Amino acid sequence: MIDLAAFPPDFAWGTATSAYQIEGAVAEDGRAPSIWDTFSHSPGRIDNGDHGDVACDHYHRWPEDIALMKRLGTDAYRLSVAWPRVVPGGDGPVNGAGLDFYDRLVDGLLDAGITPSVTLYHWDLPQALQDRGGWAERETAEHLARYASVVAERLGDRVTQWATLNEPLCSAWIGHLEGRMAPGLTDLTTAVRASYHLLLGHGLAAQAVRAAASGAARTGLVTNHSTVAAASTRPEDVAAAARMDGHINRWWLDPVYGRGFPADMRELYGVELPERAGDMATIAAPLDWHGLNYYFPATVVDDPGGPVPYAREVRLPDVPRTGMDWQIDADGLEALLLRLTDDYGAHRLYVTENGSAFADAVGPDGAVHDPERARYLEQHLAACARAVRKGVPLAGYYAWSLLDNFEWAYGYDKRFGLVHVDYATQVRTVKTSGLRYAEIIRAHRRGAATD
Repeated sequence: MIDLAAFPPDFAWGTATSAYQIEGAVAEDGRAPSIWDTFSHSPGRIDNGDHGDVACDHYHRWPEDIALMKRLGTDAYRLSVAWPRVVPGGDGPVNGAGLDFYDRLVDGLLDAGITPSVTLYHWDLPQALQDRGGWAERETAEHLARYASVVAERLGDRVTQWATLNEPLCSAWIGHLEGRMAPGLTDLTTAVRASYHLLLGHGLAAQAVRAAASGAARTGLVTNHSTVAAASTRPEDVAAAARMDGHINRWWLDPVYGRGFPADMRELYGVELPERAGDMATIAAPLDWHGLNYYFPATVVDDPGGPVPYAREVRLPDVPRTGMDWQIDADGLEALLLRLTDDYGAHRLYVTENGSAFADAVGPDGAVHDPERARYLEQHLAACARAVRKGVPLAGYYAWSLLDNFEWAYGYDKRFGLVHVDYATQVRTVKTSGLRYAEIIRAHRRGAATD
């Protein structure tokens, strides 16, 4: 049961996507390669040898996709702008055709009564900047700010909701330490430097947006987190859980909320931060809102022989899981929303991603029945409602994802969409989970109208 009355009348009901995962058209209208173009075309990096060259062909089919949003009844849409489509070289000349695409998309959304929430960086760094060192270099943070200014100057008269970065943890740790995402590096020093410059880039980009967009602009940051628990009461496992919490939670939240980078993690990494005077204040500039992406919890044991943070996740038996083999735990979403509110003082929150992958197929009746995803959606919205009743200032929920799409290193086998995509024909089919989401939205609006 979802306590829909807990949500405010103006609660934003949305869906989310990202540019490289849906747009396709990777070589059209002046777009240059990103690190994900390079990574996905590197043998052995992506399941089945998949890549994002076509993806969902959203670049050409965006009017159809807006119509799908209307059918679901959503009033908000979180999209990302492709940096290499707008500033192909990472810095230097601006590609007018790339900006024109987002101009048309934003106007189409507004005409449909859907509020765009624009993420400036969702992992698709121009390859030209990676060739110069990428996020390990300070200049990349500075170039992000210039690119942010270009986009905000063009769209800022209509877009008021801006996110600087999506999930910097994944960019730094998975992309530079674990090597499972672009650019595919496995070096601790590079990863720590990248983490620093990503957060610095956030602060600089926030300044740029506020200077370039209208006075109504609200600028935030999207981070992904997990609750962390020790697998036992052994002191070694309890300490491992604290390290994991530092690695995936505190390292990203403490500096943004003015506490600086955690001393215990700086000691653990043993990497000197490339700090300059004034950087901490730039990183900690007040957020207008904070976006939380949540998918699963983490249960860990001590792993002294493993990689940083010397904590290994364990697979709990007899717990529900998604098709990604991720544990389903809606209580974790509630806990993290409360932590951001009570421990960090967040004053306006959104769930900017939350969703589940399952093996979906179009049935003989032409429908896509996905009761597991509908149940996942209901459980996590119920957790959101509980958090609001406990004082969390939650302003909206963006389901991940509107469409089945290119799921990074997993290719196209993992489907998160409320809408099924047949990649061979590009036919879209709303799943039963999408229909259920539409019912929930209608029910909330009926209740709000009678309050």
